[in-house]
Amino acid sequence: MKKIRKAVLPVAGLGTRVLPATKSVPKEMLPVFDRPAIQYVVNEAFDGGIEHIVFVTGRNKSAIDDHFDRAYELESSLLEKEKSDILHQLESERPIAGSMSFVRQQSPLGLGHAVWCARDVIGNEPFAVLLPDVLVKAKPSCIAQMIGTYNKRGGNIIAVEPIPRENVNMYGIIEPKERDGAVIKMAGMIEKPAVQDAPSNLSITGRYILQPEIFDLLNNQTRGAGGEIQLTDAMATLMRNQDFFALEYEGESFDCGSKQGYLRAFLQYALDHEQEGDAAHATLRRVLANNTV
Repeated sequence: MKKIRKAVLPVAGLGTRVLPATKSVPKEMLPVFDRPAIQYVVNEAFDGGIEHIVFVTGRNKSAIDDHFDRAYELESSLLEKEKSDILHQLESERPIAGSMSFVRQQSPLGLGHAVWCARDVIGNEPFAVLLPDVLVKAKPSCIAQMIGTYNKRGGNIIAVEPIPRENVNMYGIIEPKERDGAVIKMAGMIEKPAVQDAPSNLSITGRYILQPEIFDLLNNQTRGAGGEIQLTDAMATLMRNQDFFALEYEGESFDCGSKQGYLRAFLQYALDHEQEGDAAHATLRRVLANNTV
C-alpha cells in the first residue's frame, strides 16, 4: 500500500449558509476564537501525517493564500516591539516551504468536480479529503485515526459519527455491511434519507481517504443532485470494485457551514483554549446570567 501523503481541501465554496458574514470574507477565514477555521483543518492534516495539502480555490479566496504566506511587515513590527510570544506562535503554524499547492476551480460544479481539479497534483496515489466546513476535535486527530485504519485495512475510508435517528434526513448516511469494533465495512451510502428509510444513524463527517481511481470516475461522472458533480455518486460507483470502510472515530465534529454550528464551534474552542479557557468560561457565565429570563 502506498502511504497517504497528500490531502485535498476544497475551499472554493461561497458560504451561502452563513451570509452576510461571508459576503467579502472567505468562509474558511472566519475566526473560530483566536484563529481562522481553515487553520484548524490544516493543523489536523499536518498533525495526522499529511505532507502536502492541495487547496482547490475559487474567486475571492486570496486571503487563504495570504494567511499561509509570510507577513514580513507584521513580523518585523512584532520583532521591533519585542512581542516574541506572538511572533513565535505565527512562526510555529507557518507551513514548510513547498508543502502547499493551490489550484483553481473556475466553475462551482460541486464537491466531486473540486476534488477532480486536484488530480494532477495528487497523481496516482491514495489521498485524503478534508472538508474545511467541518472542524473535528479529536486526539489523536480524526485524519490520524483514519490513516491508522487505512494502514491496517487499505481500501477507502470514510469518517462517520452517530447522530440522533430523527436527524438522519439532514446528512449523508452509510449502509453498514459488517462491523469490527469501530470499523464498519460498507454496503452503500445514501444522501439525506427519510427517517424510516435510513439504513443506520451513522452520518458521514467530511473526512475521506480515497484511492486514485476516483479521478477517472469523476472525469466521466454525470451531474447529480443540484446539477453538480457529486463525490458521493463517484464513491458509490467505486464501491462496486473496491472496499469502503467507515471509521466511527473518537471525537466531535462542528459544522461551521451553518450559523448555529459555527457558534457552537466558536464557544467550544474558546472554552477549551489552553491559556484563555478559564476566562472564556467566566465570560460565558456572565453573559448567560445577564440574559436569564
